[in-house]
Amino acid sequence: MNTPIINKLNDIKNSNIISFHVPGHKNGKIFDRLGYSDFKNNIVNIDTTEIQGTDNLHSPEEIIKESQEIASNLFKSDYTFFLVNGTTCGIQASIMAVCSLKEKIIVNRNCHQSVINTCILGDIEPIYVNPDIDKDSGISLEVKLEDIKRLVEEDKGIKAVLITSPTYYGINTDIKSISEYLHKKNKILIVDEAHGSHIGLSKRLGVSATEQGADISIQSTHKTLPSFTQSSMLHVKSDRVDITRLKSFLKIIQSSSPSYMLMASIEMALQIYRKHGKELMEELIDNIDETKNYIRNLKNISLYEYKNKDITKMYIITKNLNKSGYEVEDILRQKYNIQVELSNLYGVLLICTIGNDKGDFEKLRQALGYIDNEIGDKNLVEVDYPKCIPKKELNPREAFYSNKKSIPVEDSIGKICAEYIIPYPPGISLLSPGEIITKEIIEYVKKCKIIGMNVTGMDDKNLDFIKIID
Repeated sequence: MNTPIINKLNDIKNSNIISFHVPGHKNGKIFDRLGYSDFKNNIVNIDTTEIQGTDNLHSPEEIIKESQEIASNLFKSDYTFFLVNGTTCGIQASIMAVCSLKEKIIVNRNCHQSVINTCILGDIEPIYVNPDIDKDSGISLEVKLEDIKRLVEEDKGIKAVLITSPTYYGINTDIKSISEYLHKKNKILIVDEAHGSHIGLSKRLGVSATEQGADISIQSTHKTLPSFTQSSMLHVKSDRVDITRLKSFLKIIQSSSPSYMLMASIEMALQIYRKHGKELMEELIDNIDETKNYIRNLKNISLYEYKNKDITKMYIITKNLNKSGYEVEDILRQKYNIQVELSNLYGVLLICTIGNDKGDFEKLRQALGYIDNEIGDKNLVEVDYPKCIPKKELNPREAFYSNKKSIPVEDSIGKICAEYIIPYPPGISLLSPGEIITKEIIEYVKKCKIIGMNVTGMDDKNLDFIKIID
């Protein structure tokens, strides 16, 4: 019997790829470095279930309860819950715990798709707030307090607000100011902090959402700390959140057979965070600073630098090479054995964690030095992202359960969209289910197709057909 997944994973493992992508343990390298090889090598031996002595994630009274309390103390929360279905399930449970049927929640337009999926599940009405977009990089920026204020003042029915901070590209929002305003209005603030579980390891990284006043924050421990993929944590620091209701939704959303390997990996990440984290983070920041200084002296490759940004997310701009990020990602992987987190038209994103070591950055600098001299023949075609949020005709749940049909993209103007259109960059939903398709959007999608930009959410990968409400 052929085993294509196992075969490919073994090929990747044996090729010793330098990882600037998630998960944060970087192919398990950090466990060997810190003397935790036994944990890594014997992980299959602790794959178990709820038996005598192993407690129960959905009703913890013993070891899981104790471990979650350790995490709560470490991350300065009132309650911390381990998640084995990723940050997605934490977002789902949090939104439905604070919003009832038909209630409204403000969400940043570049939110994770799980946010809108939750609105479908819970019959909740999303009210979108648009962040600005950096024209040179295409990256979406932070949500502004004045935009939140405007929406709250316009609609007294707003129950809660969800903000993504830091974003995929590391852009931070001023959570403190927003939380102070919302709490005066008796509103609840949820922060999708999937990319921020490492923030407490250095003052140079800013302040965690919990410490800035977020009622709930959800972190993907596996992204920027060394736990296993799909393991996350949900932190509550608030007397506004009904903990019993939240627990009920976590029981509904999470697996009834939670993985002890994932929970153990969270605990290992916490152990590393507590014992070694600050020292490793200082070392990481030194390596990042050295690499950034090197890049600043290159001729054609540059860095995206922004005042309110997580410095461990390095976005390298390749436009002046006349090469797209897609091309540079392929060169880094095929020629230099370096894998980045993502690429897009403008450049490549590297996620750097305490799992990376000095050698990773030395090889990265060497590779970028060579690539900097490889100029492409043609200038890149650039496009301007549409700024207006389309008119919403149906809420996400109504659109999801409506009859749909697929029609040519050019015939869809004025119709109600039945799927997502999410171009990268900037990763904002250009269209969501239930919204009116405009000429501006269709023209943009056609340009995206020509330049090879990554567009997700549409069933037709060629972007020739789009689903509409029938």
